[in-house]
Amino acid sequence: MALDFKKFVVRFIEEAREHIHRLGEGLAALESGNVDKENINAIFRSAHTLKGSSRMLKLTPITETAHHLEDVMGALREGNLAFSPGLGQLLYRSVDAIAALVDKLAETNDPGSLDPTDKALCAALAQAVAGPQSPAETLDATEAPAPVVPTVMASPTATTAPPVTPPPTQPVEIKLKTAETVRVRLNKLDELIKLMGEVVSSHARMRQRLRDVRGIEHELLERGETQAAASLHHFALTLKDDVQAQEVLMDELHNKTLLMRMLPLAIVFDASARLVRELAHSVGKQVECVVSGSEIELDRQMIDKLSDPIIHLIRNGIDHGLETPEKRLAAGKTAQGRLTLSARQDGGWVVIEISDDGGGIALDAVRDKAVKKGIVSAEKAAAMNDQETIDLIFLPGFSTNNIITDLSGRGVGMDVVKQCVLDDLQGSVSVETRLGVGTSFALRLPLSLAVMRVLLVQVDGLPFGFTAQYVAELLRLPREAQLTVAERSAVIIRNEFVPVVPLADLLQIPAVLARPQPAPGNDMLLVVLRIRNEKIAVQVDDLLDERDMVIKPLPEHLRQLPLVSGMVTTGKNELVGVLHAPALLDKARKVRNKTMLAETSTDVASRYYNVLVVDDSLNTREIEKDVLEAHGYRVTLAEDGLDGLRKAMEGDFDAVLTDVEMPGLDGFSLTARLRQEDKYRTTPIVIITSREKEEDKQRGVQVGADAYIVKGDFDQNSLVDTLHALLG
Repeated sequence: MALDFKKFVVRFIEEAREHIHRLGEGLAALESGNVDKENINAIFRSAHTLKGSSRMLKLTPITETAHHLEDVMGALREGNLAFSPGLGQLLYRSVDAIAALVDKLAETNDPGSLDPTDKALCAALAQAVAGPQSPAETLDATEAPAPVVPTVMASPTATTAPPVTPPPTQPVEIKLKTAETVRVRLNKLDELIKLMGEVVSSHARMRQRLRDVRGIEHELLERGETQAAASLHHFALTLKDDVQAQEVLMDELHNKTLLMRMLPLAIVFDASARLVRELAHSVGKQVECVVSGSEIELDRQMIDKLSDPIIHLIRNGIDHGLETPEKRLAAGKTAQGRLTLSARQDGGWVVIEISDDGGGIALDAVRDKAVKKGIVSAEKAAAMNDQETIDLIFLPGFSTNNIITDLSGRGVGMDVVKQCVLDDLQGSVSVETRLGVGTSFALRLPLSLAVMRVLLVQVDGLPFGFTAQYVAELLRLPREAQLTVAERSAVIIRNEFVPVVPLADLLQIPAVLARPQPAPGNDMLLVVLRIRNEKIAVQVDDLLDERDMVIKPLPEHLRQLPLVSGMVTTGKNELVGVLHAPALLDKARKVRNKTMLAETSTDVASRYYNVLVVDDSLNTREIEKDVLEAHGYRVTLAEDGLDGLRKAMEGDFDAVLTDVEMPGLDGFSLTARLRQEDKYRTTPIVIITSREKEEDKQRGVQVGADAYIVKGDFDQNSLVDTLHALLG
């Protein structure tokens, strides 16, 4: 991977100017007679650092000058050379030369624009270290210009060098230059951003004061004190304008403050790419590391916490995912595997993916290991779907490795990844894997943890919060829109089944905490949460507010609460728990699976039928799968029409259920295409869609569908009865 050095130039310029300043101070101290060892060491270290950092960026003129300056300081440090005014003048010239090169680099931001190395200056520095020449050396150098070196005082331990007369130079314009950047200690910057976040959060109290004023105004009107109410109304309007103006300025100030702490992902990615090569070599595998999106920036807090999860995922990809060259060649792959680190921005999120083109996760091996370790029973393992099986790898102590190595197999790592991403970074992690093709881990992270948008809701009279990144939409629907599918409630939102779960049920709020509430109306208030490709509609009683807030960590004794990720403070100084949407979804899924296992039918008549379900909505696929498996069908899922066609061609299915509106290949086209194949000419095909127009139903008949079910009229019994009738 070619490293883009230009993005590091600005940082180098900042550090170089700091070292140039230290060099100037050190030389001034030497000139004043302060030749103590620590001062010389400080000058030596600055020269050494300049040499090393410039060499990495291929800034050769700076590197060579700093290298000779380092040699002189090394000779002074070892006592092989003594300081003199002439030597000091030479050292000042070298520092000035480096400063000029750094200034030129700052103006152009182009390493190729630097002037060539000052050979005469470097020769003079080298001669100062070498000492006086022997007669033979002098004769050999007659054709070369005699180097000028400083006069040094004779001493028992120091070599005496000849006097130095600097070569004539052209007069230069003297200008004072100031740095365009200021270096600030990180702890000071963190304190500033933390304070700014508190200011943004506390602004809620100003809003609350405005609401209080309006409440007083309403009370005055009720008491008939119209004149006082009018005066207060005028004050309220003025206060509202002031609050809004302050909020605009404050938000802009906060955003600019946050930008000061943003860093590119290259800091993590570039180091990770080197780690890939080292680990691959240690286990005898050939691995190419491909990096993209390293220019995307995250808050430094996020960058600091990303290292461990990314290292664990890289180790996992190299040890578990990628095969040895021999196995890859036998499988028809190239001997060299590929591990990809990529990042992309998705709204207020950054998605980081660590992917490999290895063998994929052997889900059967994962289930077997889980049974052997006593994590699940054999019956439960057999009933687990792919996603539930993948979730097992995140359990503490779980590993499919049969041997413990230095790289992996200890059962630590993947649980650390999940804990860090969910708890510390307020994000989510998802896994996609295909046997023989590879595996991809996706980390979905907010841009910053300093301040986040929070939606405040009310359930049983208690306030709770959701970070806005997980909120897909807010809906108010009549209760009649609620369906019962697979023994659970759901609504249809744009051609998609979305499960409905009362938040009070998920949280299991004790009766002693619940506050009196008015009787529910005819409408349901739903907060639709989206986690990866899955949605869940959480039913709440009321919406309270939505604004930027500082999320504070839970106290130590509450850190184990899986559903709560932090706390916020409202304008009334109430502490409100912020709920973690991925954990809510996991809990809802577990409750659903327990119910489904308890109520699974033992209908032997349908137990041997294989059904292909094709829908681009994960929720709809899973709901239809639950309905069919509850009645004994074996179900295969396809995520769109093209995937459905591929799986239909690769397998043999007794029936096909398909949606209509899908990318790539819609359900009508899929049905027509399957009817062209001999093995699917008479196979029952059922179209399940939200399209309810008569012309759509007629088209379904024309392409060869055996049944047409409208999602708005969906009834699980009618689906099962339809399949029974079609399958005979």
